[in-house]
Amino acid sequence: MNILILINDAPYGTEKAYNALRLAMTIQKEQPEVEVHIFLMADAVSCALPAQNTPQGYYNIERMLKGIILKKGKIKACGSCIDARGIRELKLIDGVEISNMSELTKWSVEADKVFTF
Repeated sequence: MNILILINDAPYGTEKAYNALRLAMTIQKEQPEVEVHIFLMADAVSCALPAQNTPQGYYNIERMLKGIILKKGKIKACGSCIDARGIRELKLIDGVEISNMSELTKWSVEADKVFTF
């Protein structure tokens, strides 16, 4: 099975990215045979920026993404969304690829289930 999770919100401010990544991590833990793909769009592309410094006891999106990548999850970020926010030149978390709508289309068609946050 192949699951696609689309995230549209910024990493902090709402809990949409957090909840999406919690779902991805739980799928990987409880259903390790399932492929997890995450596509970051709109303000969610900033989830892929490294060196996030959150208060003690607060969730950290960077750590969550790295954990998903370590368990063979694939994460891509929308290139035009990155360009619109002026962050193309910034380094992304290792393992996150800049992507495009064609790749999102391919992932969407191949997915058995799609979740949107």
